[in-house]
Amino acid sequence: MADLRVTLCSVPLQSPVIAASGTFGFGQEFSRIVDMRWLGAISGKGLTLEGKAGNEGERLYETPAGLINSIGLQNPGVQHLKDIELPWLAEIGATAMVNVSGHSFDEYVAVIEALEEAPVAAYEVNISCPNVDAGGMTMGCHVPSVEKVVSLCRAATKRPLIVKLTPNVTDITEIAKAAEAAGADGISLINTLLGMAVDARTRRPKLARVVGGYSGPAVKPVALRMVWQVAQAVSVPVLGMGGISTGEDAVEFMLAGATAVAVGTANFVNPTATVDVINGIIDYCESQGVKDV
Repeated sequence: MADLRVTLCSVPLQSPVIAASGTFGFGQEFSRIVDMRWLGAISGKGLTLEGKAGNEGERLYETPAGLINSIGLQNPGVQHLKDIELPWLAEIGATAMVNVSGHSFDEYVAVIEALEEAPVAAYEVNISCPNVDAGGMTMGCHVPSVEKVVSLCRAATKRPLIVKLTPNVTDITEIAKAAEAAGADGISLINTLLGMAVDARTRRPKLARVVGGYSGPAVKPVALRMVWQVAQAVSVPVLGMGGISTGEDAVEFMLAGATAVAVGTANFVNPTATVDVINGIIDYCESQGVKDV
């Protein structure tokens, strides 16, 4: 069998497949049917300093080729993660990445500082969430704010920083270069595209907050293009994601320049999607005579 091990930003992974943030919880529910030892890492829910209930009203709408979500960073907060989820992940031997989010520059730093003594392999710094009123989208769309938030996070930790980018920008390479220059050890992309759905009968938006993050198979060509562009523009590793549901999808991202990939929306359709993608990579390698991914 091909050697699936990769190293992402100095973090050794058993396979190049990571459970994407926001789609896998912190792994407990999936552990009943997914062998966590196969996964490269688990990137948990986007984390803020205090817990959040998320957005009110309708938050999900399925489209013919994807999903629009307006969850609003629902998460249990840092202390709950330290008390419950991280000890469990450590106990089963999983590699834990924490998706760091915030409504201000200071909150990003505070989340990282609160986790510095916890068993965390790397931080995935989410500067790209389109569903909150502050932070997220604003920070990830402008070079000065990208440089500021990444610089502040860099000063707060020596652990690997993988900066997650929004695709909702004019030039993704400009944002990626700014993150790298400010101290990012890796680039994660893409987060969701902005989408909208309208109910023709009620003549109202499907989602309570009108717009949301669009993900799933429909975004794959956009994600693949952006991963390819960024991989050529920066010297740090790229974690690729966006519409991956098969082993060949993952292989395409790696051929485009990704060191590792993350499986997201596919987990909602197929709870064993992460392991199925790994098996698909193995099948591809065997058929192509590849000994090492």
